[in-house]
Amino acid sequence: QVQLVESGGGLVQAGESLRLSCAASGSIVSINAMGWYRQAPGQQRDMVATIISGGSTNYADSVKGRFTISRDSAKNTVELQMNSLEPEDTAVYYCNADVSSTRVTGMFRGSYWGQGTQVTVSS
Repeated sequence: QVQLVESGGGLVQAGESLRLSCAASGSIVSINAMGWYRQAPGQQRDMVATIISGGSTNYADSVKGRFTISRDSAKNTVELQMNSLEPEDTAVYYCNADVSSTRVTGMFRGSYWGQGTQVTVSS
């Protein structure tokens, strides 16, 4: 089994910064990709930023130039540095990981989610 634990959310004012962290643990063989998604009330869950094992990154247009995703492969962690936050960034942020792990039945590849962390940006 694989677990993702997020931290770093909170309440900030517009223009300020926050840093989110996510740590993966469990019977991990390799992590193929990690990313951050967010879901505002009444909205669908959308991709914010992703990073694959080779280091390539992808960002939603709305956060390009403001957010930076980074990963520590040795520690199985991913972080999201969020600068110049806007009220529109208010949402629950979820960490996601595409993980190859070991099970009794053999190798298994699956997508896992953290529990979510609230980010609130006031105007």
